[in-house]
Amino acid sequence: MTPTTFSPLTTSQTGHAMETNAVTTSAERESTRQARLEVRHLRKAYGTGSSAKTIIEDLTFSVDAGEVVCIVGPSGVGKTTLLKCLAGLHPATSGEMRIDGRVISGPPPEMALVFQDYSRSLMPWLTVRKNMILPLRHLRLPRAELKARCDEALEAVGLSHAEHQYPWQLSGGMQQRVAIARALAYRPEVLIMDEPFASVDAQTRFDLEDLCLKIREDFGMTILVVTHDIDEAVYLADRVVVLGSKPARVLKIADVDLPAPRDQIGTRSLPQFAAQRTEVLSLIKRPA
Repeated sequence: MTPTTFSPLTTSQTGHAMETNAVTTSAERESTRQARLEVRHLRKAYGTGSSAKTIIEDLTFSVDAGEVVCIVGPSGVGKTTLLKCLAGLHPATSGEMRIDGRVISGPPPEMALVFQDYSRSLMPWLTVRKNMILPLRHLRLPRAELKARCDEALEAVGLSHAEHQYPWQLSGGMQQRVAIARALAYRPEVLIMDEPFASVDAQTRFDLEDLCLKIREDFGMTILVVTHDIDEAVYLADRVVVLGSKPARVLKIADVDLPAPRDQIGTRSLPQFAAQRTEVLSLIKRPA
């Protein structure tokens, strides 16, 4: 499938979309769902025979078009392994994964991945703009198209002024914005992120969470986030996939019924936020 060409919403369009989402019920969302990512009875094991170690066992869930889904679970349960399987970096032992109905057998061209450790994913000897161009080289785009993509992505993450700086000249939060901008410049339809905000301070984390939601609203992107932070998962997600046990299984897929647009102070102070956070946390803390 050819990656979607971005067409960001105008401010008025975004506002209308947010107002509409604010009154959309779970039942209405259910009736309009269209699966973009599907995981069916996924099993992932390393090794063979009696020495094989199963990390994931019979995992099934989906991510719908335009949805933000967060995956949470105890440390070491297999969240990152799951994400690498979805990105086509690790093959499934059994079961299947699909994107838009097509079996994932390698890295899907319409998907981009943002890693946790931005300091390792960015090349310190390249400027911000050159870091962004690096993964685009195989697309063989005209120079004007490369510039337009980089300009648009940098503007989306608020870093238009930093294009000629090097990663080591930027704060941790700015470096992670560069990593996100690089993914946006690729123009994916699906963005998956592995603990993307874990290595920054609390205030920067809040800013990056809001950036994630803004990207979804502006570009209609489907986003899957692996996180250890329960509050972050509830704040970001339309649904939270809770993993537990070893090997990993889905304990519950929780709908998050919070009004949009979300706000770091207002949303987190809602009784519904506290209730949903408690529900997810209790599942993770439940004895195996």
